[in-house]
Amino acid sequence: MNKAQIFRELGLKAKMDGANCGGEWFASSNDIIEVHSPTTGELLGKITQASAADYAKVMKASQKAFVEFRAMPAPLRGEIVRQVGEALRAKKDALGSLVSLEMGKILTEGLGEVQEMIDICDFAVGQSRFLSGPTLQSERPGHRMMEQWHPLGTVGIISAFNFPVAVWAWNTALAWIAGDTCVWKPSSKTPYCAIACQNIVNEVFKANGLSEGVSAVVVGRGSTIGERLINDKRIPLVSATGSTRMGKRIGEVVGARLGRTILELGGNNALIISEKADMKGALASSFFGAVGTAGQRCTSTRRLIIQEKVYNTFIKKLVGLYEKVNIGDPLDPKTLMGPLIDEGAVEDYENAIKAAQEQGGKVLYGGKVKRAGKNRRRTFVLPTIIEIANKAQIVQDETFAPIVYVMKYKKLDQAIKLHNDVPQGLSSAIYTDSMSEGETFLSYKGSDCGIANVNIGTSGAEIGGAFGGEKETGGGRESGSDAWKAYMRRQTNTLNWGGEVHLAQGVKFDV
Repeated sequence: MNKAQIFRELGLKAKMDGANCGGEWFASSNDIIEVHSPTTGELLGKITQASAADYAKVMKASQKAFVEFRAMPAPLRGEIVRQVGEALRAKKDALGSLVSLEMGKILTEGLGEVQEMIDICDFAVGQSRFLSGPTLQSERPGHRMMEQWHPLGTVGIISAFNFPVAVWAWNTALAWIAGDTCVWKPSSKTPYCAIACQNIVNEVFKANGLSEGVSAVVVGRGSTIGERLINDKRIPLVSATGSTRMGKRIGEVVGARLGRTILELGGNNALIISEKADMKGALASSFFGAVGTAGQRCTSTRRLIIQEKVYNTFIKKLVGLYEKVNIGDPLDPKTLMGPLIDEGAVEDYENAIKAAQEQGGKVLYGGKVKRAGKNRRRTFVLPTIIEIANKAQIVQDETFAPIVYVMKYKKLDQAIKLHNDVPQGLSSAIYTDSMSEGETFLSYKGSDCGIANVNIGTSGAEIGGAFGGEKETGGGRESGSDAWKAYMRRQTNTLNWGGEVHLAQGVKFDV
């Protein structure tokens, strides 16, 4: 699909306002951002960013909608989410193509991201009938104790450019079945993706007679919209995806007002490759983990920790794959790696390579900017392999680029120590056919990450499992499993059905 077809199908225009809470798009500022394709540099359009007044309007609508939406039975809210999933299925090709056009990931990954949205909707539909709490045994005669879950309120969502639609869906699908309304501040680097999503859900909500405000988007500056959102006491939960630096700021502000956060922050993911590994599988997983999405995933493989007996052979084969990577237009089916999001990302790539060399690293492949197609800007780079020590400062940091650092180990305990010796703790993996090694990696003395895999890579999580990490990754969990609980408030109930009043712990308080 070309730009004209994509825009037409998704209701997009070359000039649009950046705020919406279910009706018409609006914006009262004079702050306009230009959106360019990272592939060609082409101007995709201009968005008028939301003002403080626009944010106030959105929040008023969201708060009003919450009072009505929370009264709807959860299975009926699940039915609305089912319809959203069906609407996404109908728009999958166009929305997936838009992700590739605006963000730069190859088409199969753009389509895969929309499939994640569909999958979490399917998951949430089933979960809407199982928002359950246990019945507990009371120590008091004639009493029953139980737990139940209630809607929380308006959920604030702050998303990053690299997954411009899926992360929003992870949050909204669960928040909606929980009875919450949502206000989304998307990345200003990918606003059209957010606008397209809002257009899709608006049609579903309107068809079901839902009030404006259940879903809202505010495209705007962090200083204008972001700061208001995280400081807003009407928002009990802020779910944010981005850098560790950003997450620390959000955690501090929201925590100061005793609000809740779901933080999905930096990743510095490692894959351990044992001499007992299936080398074909390890090679494929390392390749996709490091090169997929041009290294712009929070779960991208940043480090390969390879057993010394197989190190040279493995690196040689990996370099051979890198030499075959077709870099170019992500909408071309033959392309394997698209551009970085912008020239600033390329500068980060170049600075990281320079720092690695200054800190003792050796470039084994890549390390250069590449010209591709008709792009007028520097956004294409070569995927890069650097041999370097884990203790180097650049290895301890996360660089959002297709750079993988490689290093050797002798014994598994050394590999695990190297693996855990970084500030971040998102995703991790080991390739081994040894049950003992695999179980050790998954045990209390193994990986310290929120995600730990055996014989698959670090990248490509399924929606059925809770997604998130430890340490500087933030500790939040989204998507599957029992992540729905974060979007609700827990309540413990005790019912006296026996008539007589009994105090807990055997306390007597008689006159």
